[in-house]
Amino acid sequence: METNCYENRELSWLRFNERVLEEAVTPENPLCEQMSFLSIFQSNLDEFFMVRVGTLYDRMLLPEEIRDSKMNMTCEEQLAAIFRETRKMSERKDAVYRDIRNKMAREGVSIFDFKDLTLEEGEYLRKYFDSEVKPLLSPQIIGKKQPFPFLKNKEIYAVVVLEKKGSEKMGIVPCTDGILPQLVALPGEPRRFMLMKELILHFVPDIFERYEIRSKSLIRIIRSADIFPEEEEMDYRRVMERMVRTRRRLQPVKLEYSRLMDPAVLTELCHYLGLSRDQIFYSEAPLDLSFLSEIRDVLHERRELFYPRRVPQIPPEFAGADSMIRLVQEKDRLLAYPFESIDPFLNLLREAADDPRVASIKISLYRVASNSEIAKSLIRASENGKEVLVVVELRARFDEQNNIEWSRRLEEAGCRILYGLDYMKVHSKLCLITMKEEGEIRTITQIGTGNYNEKTSKLYTDLSLMTADPEIGRDANQVFAALCMDQVVEDTKYLMVAPTCLQSRILEKIDGQIEISRNGGHGYVGVKINSLADKVILDKFIEASQAGVQIELIVRGICCLIPGIPGLTENITIRSIVGRYLEHSRIYIFGDEVYISSADFMSRNTKRRVEVAAPVRDEDVRRRIRRMFDVIMRDNVKARIRHADGSYVRAVAEEPYVNSQEVFFEEAYLESGRLPGK
Repeated sequence: METNCYENRELSWLRFNERVLEEAVTPENPLCEQMSFLSIFQSNLDEFFMVRVGTLYDRMLLPEEIRDSKMNMTCEEQLAAIFRETRKMSERKDAVYRDIRNKMAREGVSIFDFKDLTLEEGEYLRKYFDSEVKPLLSPQIIGKKQPFPFLKNKEIYAVVVLEKKGSEKMGIVPCTDGILPQLVALPGEPRRFMLMKELILHFVPDIFERYEIRSKSLIRIIRSADIFPEEEEMDYRRVMERMVRTRRRLQPVKLEYSRLMDPAVLTELCHYLGLSRDQIFYSEAPLDLSFLSEIRDVLHERRELFYPRRVPQIPPEFAGADSMIRLVQEKDRLLAYPFESIDPFLNLLREAADDPRVASIKISLYRVASNSEIAKSLIRASENGKEVLVVVELRARFDEQNNIEWSRRLEEAGCRILYGLDYMKVHSKLCLITMKEEGEIRTITQIGTGNYNEKTSKLYTDLSLMTADPEIGRDANQVFAALCMDQVVEDTKYLMVAPTCLQSRILEKIDGQIEISRNGGHGYVGVKINSLADKVILDKFIEASQAGVQIELIVRGICCLIPGIPGLTENITIRSIVGRYLEHSRIYIFGDEVYISSADFMSRNTKRRVEVAAPVRDEDVRRRIRRMFDVIMRDNVKARIRHADGSYVRAVAEEPYVNSQEVFFEEAYLESGRLPGK
């Protein structure tokens, strides 16, 4: 099959992060929100290098050559392309930061360089450095008896070239210790700041008083975080704790530096850190942009510099309800976050924890809030004598420590804890409440597209379906029964469950639409996901397009398919929404059938994880989800349309303007009888 309708996964992700960076200069976004998008761009890129670039380097160590399945690129070719694109994006990031810094100054907040200061301000900072900063620093000179120190992931160091009696040495000063503030307020008018790292770098000659400073710069390294535990060990939680500690010491994959640095010094740093020159990136912008959150705090009273206030609403059907169990037994219920509150689901769990009819609660946890009300309800249920089974996925990347702590607390309360499967992650969002009522076993099943996390329910768009459908309940019980036996469910009747019966069912559903089109009908597939990279599904989409099936794809991030190519993907449209809230819900539509799911269309989700997709069998709920999908397809404010050349171009903004996220919030407020912002 032709490769010109595919794109490499890693390069597609970089395109997504470029769309995030564009939001930092979008005029319609208030200034403080532009700051957030710039910070998100940097944190996204950091994680990409830690995980994806780290993975590519690991694969290069394997004896066999590994190529990507879409573009047939080797790991070396992918890394070279990543570094080229990252260098271009770094230049754009610098320009965005300059723009935001100028806008900040117009709003009365200034970040100063030393060249801009008066003599009095410079003297004030010298005294401040001598009394408040210098005593907390731990400088080191590199020499024969002073080995090169371990540089921590994402932390900033001042690097200086020192000369004494004709010989040169390198000096290093850690600039991030958790004690020093990121911003130093200047005397006089408020909201005038100097970055702490720049302060340390400026006064670094005072640290190395016996040397002449030949050059100085700030550096920041990113280390690989792509590590896998030795899963055959018995105490899996201990293995994960060791993995978290090990991650802090892994191989560097990227070096960023500010100020122009002597090439010989860069060569020496590369030698010490095991980096190639391709892995070194110059930055005019500060190496750590997290200080922008402090600037946002300074401006918190300027509400016009932020998005208008939005609060998740309680839908009328749940308002004042004395029993969530009864409501769900009456009819399937749907919550759409963040437009609607997670509280009705929390109330369902609280009620189940205390209801004497409830015999058991089974749930799969991937990422939970640090102060999780969901976990507290599970603890309460266990203390009330109910069987509580909690599948805790300790391998939720970068959330391992929080999951470890909650697993301890749940276990101490008497909950039965499973740490997923030895050989794959459990990523499903599934909760099963089983009760005995009037001599019959009844169930309530909740299936979600997002994590059981109260914090992210206010930041991510997700769907949560609650149903008393006994057939869905039986399938959900099969899933948990298999997990308890350290197995995956082989087959289910209604739920699609990866790794064994999700991808194959999706292909069958698409085949059904292909058959409709070939018989002269209107075949249709609509999918909303975060990522599209599963080669098997990509090829099936191409086959469906060639058969005349209309395919509408809403893919927020990675998208390895290019639409609109004659003879291949001409019946496929692709759009991406990057807006105020992180688009996270997964919706599959095949003709009249609607599913919601935890799974993206990536092989790791469809074949190497436990994921669940649930049919929406209630007509009202199905109609509502179809309408939500249609509204997103009409978004002409935050949508970007993918073209046949692979580029993403903003939708033409014309009346009526449709910002889908704002539409859903306005509707939630209207139904609750409140006004936005109240």
